[in-house]
This record gives sequence, C-alpha cells and structure tokens, in this order.
Amino acid sequence: MPLSVPSSLAVSAVARPRLLLVFGTRPEAIKMAPLLHALRADGGFEVRLCVTAQHRQMLDEVLTLFELQVDHDLDVMTTGQSLNGLCSRLLERLDGVMAAEQPDLVLVHGDTSTCCMASLAAFQRGIAVAHVEAGLRTGNLQAPWPEEANRRLTAVLTRLHFAPTESARHNLLAEGVADAAICVTGNTVVDALQWMCQHLEELGWQPPAGTLTQLPEGAPLVLITGHRRESFGEGFAQICQALAELARRYPQVQFVYPVHLNPQVQEPVHRLLDGIANLQLLPPQDYRHFVWLMQRASLILTDSGGVQEEAPSLHKPVLLMRTTTERPEALAAGCVRLVGTDAARIIAEVSRLLDDPAAVQAMRSASNPYGDGQACRRILARLRQHFGLVQGNPA
Repeated sequence: MPLSVPSSLAVSAVARPRLLLVFGTRPEAIKMAPLLHALRADGGFEVRLCVTAQHRQMLDEVLTLFELQVDHDLDVMTTGQSLNGLCSRLLERLDGVMAAEQPDLVLVHGDTSTCCMASLAAFQRGIAVAHVEAGLRTGNLQAPWPEEANRRLTAVLTRLHFAPTESARHNLLAEGVADAAICVTGNTVVDALQWMCQHLEELGWQPPAGTLTQLPEGAPLVLITGHRRESFGEGFAQICQALAELARRYPQVQFVYPVHLNPQVQEPVHRLLDGIANLQLLPPQDYRHFVWLMQRASLILTDSGGVQEEAPSLHKPVLLMRTTTERPEALAAGCVRLVGTDAARIIAEVSRLLDDPAAVQAMRSASNPYGDGQACRRILARLRQHFGLVQGNPA
C-alpha cells in the first residue's frame, strides 16, 4: 500500500520499541490500516498486529484490500454471541497474546468491545495503552450502546490519548486527563479515505458487472446504512417504514442499502423492504465499493460513526438516524443533521433534501471538521517522541 511517510523522521539508533496494534471490526481496520502501514514503513518500531475478528467476514475484506499482515488472529466470532460472552473470550485470548508478545505499548481504536478488552488486558499486565480516536462522548451511556461505555472505560486505562478533534480533547480534559497525555491528530479515517479515493482514480476503477453497474446513470442516489443496537426492534421497523414510503414517493430516486449481517438487522429489512423496484438491498460492500457508492450518492442516511467523518470529506450531506452523536463537530459545521429513527421525521428530512437543491448545497459546502489526512503522521511523531526517538512538537 503506497502510503507516504515523512522522510524527516529518521530511525534512531536506540532499540526499537515493540508496538502491538489490536482491532477486530471493519471500521477499526479501515481507520488503523494507514497507521499500521506508516508505523511499519517508519522502521523505528517493531510492529505486531493482532486481530480479534469480532467481525469476521467484513474484517477479512479490509485486511485483504489494505494488504495488512496479521501476526495473531483470535477468531472470536461465534453465532448468536452475547456481549458478555464476547468480552470474556476477548479478555482471555488477548491476555495470551500479550503474555507472548510483551509489547512496550498497545494501540487500540475507538469504542468496540475489542478496544475495551484489549485495554483492560494490557493494563492488567502493566502494559501502556494508546487510544486512537479518543475522547468522543455523548454523555449518555445508553446511546450509543455499548460504545459510549467502552470509550469511557478505555480512557481510564489509557496512557496516550490520540484525540481526533479539539472537542474530543476538551472532553478528556473535563474527565481529568492531563493535557500532556493528549495529542490532537485529526481522524485517521480521512487518511484512509483520501488514499482510497486516489487509488480508485488512478486505476479508473469501476465495480464489476452486477447490481451497482445497473444503477441508472445520473439518477439521484440515496445511500443507506444501519446497524446500531439501540435501534433493534421498533427503531428498525420505523426506519424501514420510512424507506418504503420514500421509495414510493420518489420513483426517480435510487435507494441503495447495503444491509449489515446482524440477523436483527437482516430480518426486518428484508421482511419489510424486499421487492421494492427502486430500493436495492445489497450485501455489505467492501470498502472500495462503499467509497464508490459514497462518491455517487446525493445524500447519505446512516447511523454510522465512520460515515459521519467520511462524508464531509466527500461533501455529501448526512442525515443521522440517531438521537445523539459523539461526533458533534459535524452537526456544528452543518454537514450532518440528527433525524432519529421516527419514520415521519426521516421522511420529512429526506424529502426536504430531495426537493430543495439549496438545502443540499448548504450541507455540501460545510467544511470538514475531521482533519486533513495527516492524522497518522501526527500519531507517528508523538509515538517517536514518547519513546525518545525524536524531539519536538508532533502538531
């Protein structure tokens, strides 16, 4: 993967610190891929990768796409797993990896069970933790659930906090984290997205013959994703009702929905939306296909955290099917609007954008609050500073 690394960061003569990166889901893999490549290309560290495969199939696609060399694959995914069952398996298996590797630092990402359990396993072995995408908060432990709790618990165990924004930094300061332990970096997803867009452009890439190539050229496209646990049940029923009505009202618009593999998403979506001519239900798309879809989209309807960060880089309006978000910067910038899961509200907000080009343009022109694609460079510089490999300010 041809990621550039600043040539000014020369390798020091001191022994190389051993870093262990741990992640287990598709979003984590996308956001950590450019950092892993930057660390390995730098040469100043001995870098090891452990994947938990909390998401098996979706994770594997990203590992292949970004050519990520895995040193430990824990393969914890089981059918119908509970969160407590998942966490117990994670903690036990991660402890074994840390006992074997004896890293100087463990890097985790975001808000998953993998992130939280890897932090706990490291802490209980006296290993320092660095948290990428630290400091995001809603203030509500129930939304997003269990991600808000995972982030807060991880913060308590973390030595280095890589906050994507000033807002995230202030959240950490308010919780008593020392300012010297925080580095504002931007979000690594912007690094990954910029690389992928450049990759697609250089290759002139188009999806192979199939459903995506059959989408009418020039037709407005609404891209949909949804997977949040707090929306299981009535929330997804409301979302599906809204999509069915929108497809009926706007037959000239193509609605494209890659459906998450969780059975509690698959069942209501297919039961309520199968057979609608201008609403395409797809299997989960790999990152290359999904970026292509985001580039094509007129607007995006989602409950995803990562999409909130990616879409502003592509100047795509986002309607967020949640009641709160740990990423308020995009709300303040005007490129994301909260719409909840109420069918009437979703219908009204999507209709407003489909009917009013000026409203779309206002959201498209909002600035991207999540960085410039240099987050990995800043993290790398701060890690070198932490281990005494380089002096100076990583900003």
